[in-house]
Amino acid sequence: MSALSVAVVPVTAFAQNCTILMCNNTKQAAIIDPGGDISKIKQQLDKMGASASKILLTHAHIDHAGGTAELAKELNLPIEGPHKGDLFWIEGLPQQSAMFGFPAVETFTPDRWLDDHDEVQVGELTLQVIHTPGHTPGHVVFYNPENKLAFVGDVLFNGSIGRTDFPQGNHPELIASIREKLFPLGDDIEFICGHGPNSTFGHERQTNPFVSDHRG
Repeated sequence: MSALSVAVVPVTAFAQNCTILMCNNTKQAAIIDPGGDISKIKQQLDKMGASASKILLTHAHIDHAGGTAELAKELNLPIEGPHKGDLFWIEGLPQQSAMFGFPAVETFTPDRWLDDHDEVQVGELTLQVIHTPGHTPGHVVFYNPENKLAFVGDVLFNGSIGRTDFPQGNHPELIASIREKLFPLGDDIEFICGHGPNSTFGHERQTNPFVSDHRG
């Protein structure tokens, strides 16, 4: 099993869980969803002794992607993800920042769009890419089977699910993404979500009022 370290750095006024995933063997790290507060993210990299190798995006809402262009430039990092279905969200980042009172941000073009069944590499760690539309059409989840860990962005939360009232959100699609693509990975899979505390797929399958096996 390839050892990893994970640090969650809450960023922006929305307390979005930017996550640094580091391969302990190589010290290579991916920055997942750098929504803003770049200085806090770089401080955490230094604290871990991590060498950032790429940015990974689950989706392109402002609180997840707002710091991407700046961080990619500063650290000379490639950007991988999300799925191309979120292109319109990336193109609209300046409007999103104005709407929500964020600092002005630049758009960017990912170096690699991701699709279902793709893989991304972080040092010696391999993450499987799962396309999980519903919250946004291009949302992806990153899953490391070895360590039974998933990074689910805003698809699923501890006790809740992602919003679907934004442009091109789709509630039935979101439910299908969770129940047909995530829950089958196993009850013991821990997940880090875009906001709030971690949980496991098993806990949510039992207790989450939106997607549990027992929902009305």
